[in-house]
Amino acid sequence: MAGHELISAQLAVLAARLPAQAVEELADGLQESYEHHLRCHGDSEVAARAAIAQFGDAEMITAAFVRASPWRRMTLALLATGPIMAAVWAAALLSGHAWDWPLPAPAKILYGVALLSAAIMLAFSALTTRNYRRMRRAVTSAAIGLILLDLVMMIAVLTLAPTLTWPMAIAIPASLLRVLAVGRTLPAASAAQLY
Repeated sequence: MAGHELISAQLAVLAARLPAQAVEELADGLQESYEHHLRCHGDSEVAARAAIAQFGDAEMITAAFVRASPWRRMTLALLATGPIMAAVWAAALLSGHAWDWPLPAPAKILYGVALLSAAIMLAFSALTTRNYRRMRRAVTSAAIGLILLDLVMMIAVLTLAPTLTWPMAIAIPASLLRVLAVGRTLPAASAAQLY
């Protein structure tokens, strides 16, 4: 396929940031636009610039993909529900006197570090607009981490709490609901055609 180095450079940037199928479709459209402008203008430099202007540059295209992606929606949903989940679990742990449970301090610290890591990955994912692939990896890692953390917390409460309190009766189903929702959304987002 004949082309221009400006178009090749745009496609190279997009290939590093977007799924291969999306880049293939963009390459076809960009090439058709380039050929059209080449026939109209007769100048390859002008045609390449016009084709890129028509499609948008790599920054704009990547940002549009990120905004429209199911990964972005998952990030925003997890960030929006995170404070609610934290409040529900804080109430559950306080009401159950979790500080008295027979759990070693390193386990508590490890759990806190893992939770903080998931929150940081979600924040990174929410702020990412320049690289779809990085955003996807960050939100996938955070989502899987949150599933595991929810499962660990539910098991810990059910096995270590001397009695179940009413805040625990809210926190456990809330975590179970998040596990099921995220577990259902991850494969659907992975299977999305261009995303």
